[in-house]
Amino acid sequence: MEKINAFLDAWGSDLWTSTIQTFQMVGISLAISVLIGLPLGILLVLTRPGKALSNKLVYNVLNIVINIIRSVPFIILLFFILPFTKFIVGTSIGVKGVIVPLVVYTAPYIARLMESALLEVNRGVIEAYEAMGIKTRHIVWHVLVRESRSSIVLGLTIAIIGLIGASAMAGLVGGGGLGDLAYRYGHLRYEVDVMYVTVILLIILVQGLQSLGNYFAARLKKD
Repeated sequence: MEKINAFLDAWGSDLWTSTIQTFQMVGISLAISVLIGLPLGILLVLTRPGKALSNKLVYNVLNIVINIIRSVPFIILLFFILPFTKFIVGTSIGVKGVIVPLVVYTAPYIARLMESALLEVNRGVIEAYEAMGIKTRHIVWHVLVRESRSSIVLGLTIAIIGLIGASAMAGLVGGGGLGDLAYRYGHLRYEVDVMYVTVILLIILVQGLQSLGNYFAARLKKD
């Protein structure tokens, strides 16, 4: 207990600050990524050949752009768009400086997850609504999104966990958060206790989020 108390006295404040920074990075990036990724996912579904708003050009352009961004590992993307990040938010370090690369990395990923979830909806259900003359925008919200809620929640859970991993890597550019703490103190200064505690906190965070995601997905599937 004495060792634990001594560790908390020395690192408690830093751990708390870093945890809050991680939540800030993940929360803000996720919100913006969903606002971009969900409409993109819907657009990918609607513009596919044979769908309501079938448009080969739009679909192919979106498909290629999303695939290109998803092909670049986050750590490379992080450094590659540093000038763009600085242009958008005025800095490339700290929590503010990693929001842009996190969004650029996560939004296309969410778009793909949303596309997969929406494509799982039974085609017969959609055709029944189309036969009744229901407008496409109402079908999107009341049929596609509603029927795929469970899959969307699971997809978002996967995206959040991936975002947590990416936010940890952002520590390499002084992005703040648990990754930055583990890198600066746990790795560079050989404070192994800090490294171990950071890893444990990340494991608890991921396990908790996955459990919550599974719970809500199961509840929505029953409804």
